[in-house]
Amino acid sequence: MASAPEVQHTIAKSAGFSGTSLHTGEKVSLKLHPAPADHGIKFKRKDLPDEPTIDAKIENLKMVERATTIGEGSMRVHTVEHVLSALSAMGVDNAIVEMDANEPPIGDGSARAYVDVIKRAGISAQEAPRKFFHVREPMHVETKTGAMLILLPYDNGFRISCTQAGPNNRFTQFMSTDVAPEIFEREIAPARTFVYYEDVEPLMEKNLIKGGSLENAVIVRGDAVLSKEPLRFPDEFVRHKILDILGDLALVGCRIRGHLIAVKPGHAANAELARAIAKEQSRREALAVPRVVPKGDGGLDSDEIIQILPHRYPFLMVDRIISFDEAGTKCIGLKSVTINEPFFQGHFPGHPVMPGVMQVEAMAQVASLLLFKLAKTSSRIGYFMSADDVKFRKPVLPGDTIFIHAELTKARGERLAKAKCHCVVNDAIVSEGELMFTFLDK
Repeated sequence: MASAPEVQHTIAKSAGFSGTSLHTGEKVSLKLHPAPADHGIKFKRKDLPDEPTIDAKIENLKMVERATTIGEGSMRVHTVEHVLSALSAMGVDNAIVEMDANEPPIGDGSARAYVDVIKRAGISAQEAPRKFFHVREPMHVETKTGAMLILLPYDNGFRISCTQAGPNNRFTQFMSTDVAPEIFEREIAPARTFVYYEDVEPLMEKNLIKGGSLENAVIVRGDAVLSKEPLRFPDEFVRHKILDILGDLALVGCRIRGHLIAVKPGHAANAELARAIAKEQSRREALAVPRVVPKGDGGLDSDEIIQILPHRYPFLMVDRIISFDEAGTKCIGLKSVTINEPFFQGHFPGHPVMPGVMQVEAMAQVASLLLFKLAKTSSRIGYFMSADDVKFRKPVLPGDTIFIHAELTKARGERLAKAKCHCVVNDAIVSEGELMFTFLDK
């Protein structure tokens, strides 16, 4: 039996705390408020006219200088990574983060204060399903500063394996952990922000860390550690790096299912990976086709297809046309691949894979139906003349449903036409090509 889908969560009631912001040094009050399903995390500036809000999304990222800043128009919210890290790791999908300044309170330099607020507020389940980004193939980000992030497929949730190394590889530390609320609260949230002594003066010259002190940061000077209290963990620095990664990747706007291997990460590299994930997620959503098959003029059922195409079993490779676009230059067909397909008997028995040539044939048939629809006649037969730039990217297996996209790119009179086609399984392109046809009377 399939497990029930994970649902979104918000906080059960409003809660907050006050303190000093790290970079501006201002006093600030922060409150978390419940939000409806699919709302996401939004920051609200209560100190500005009309109390504007801004989505915590990667497209609103403005700066990654020692902290993560989001903005829209002239509005800015600085150092959002700690509160986002806590919300994400503790399982909060939807909330309003209300502040009366442009930067959240730094607390003791960790995310512990935010975990406390979230636990005080409580967490409430909502009816909408959670949104996930499932890592299907490796993703890689490398920066000039030596940061390297590799995101790999992983079926058991989200895992981070991180190596932190300071200047001249001082304080090199490693940690690998799954991300879950109880692990975050115990192992990651208490880890404080840290800074190398040689970086303090340049940061102050840039008008940053005005609120910084030994009460909310750890300063590393040579091989010594300066802090109001001893290190909370022997490897506190790498734990804080994981905290920051979680906060920065929360800007993707959905939960990641994968294993991140991070070497010397920083806000800039984290943001670059977040952008890459968001771009891939947008690409998948653009390819995703509603699974509800429209009725009426929007498509063609199997009987209507048989009236147009001359193909019959076992060579009819399209079950139905789901939709035509309004301009009539694009359409999407559907083919359900079952183990009963005759070609599986001879094509890799014991490891059945749909032949690439059959996928090309399916694209050709969908393109022919598009061209017949444009010509408004079925009195001619389309002959397949050529296939260019054909690529086979992934195997098609029994049980797959292929969505076959065809777009008319060139037509010469009523005799010649060219169409760009691709086949999609599980939102991934499995094959593609550019096909040319000629049409002759029956």
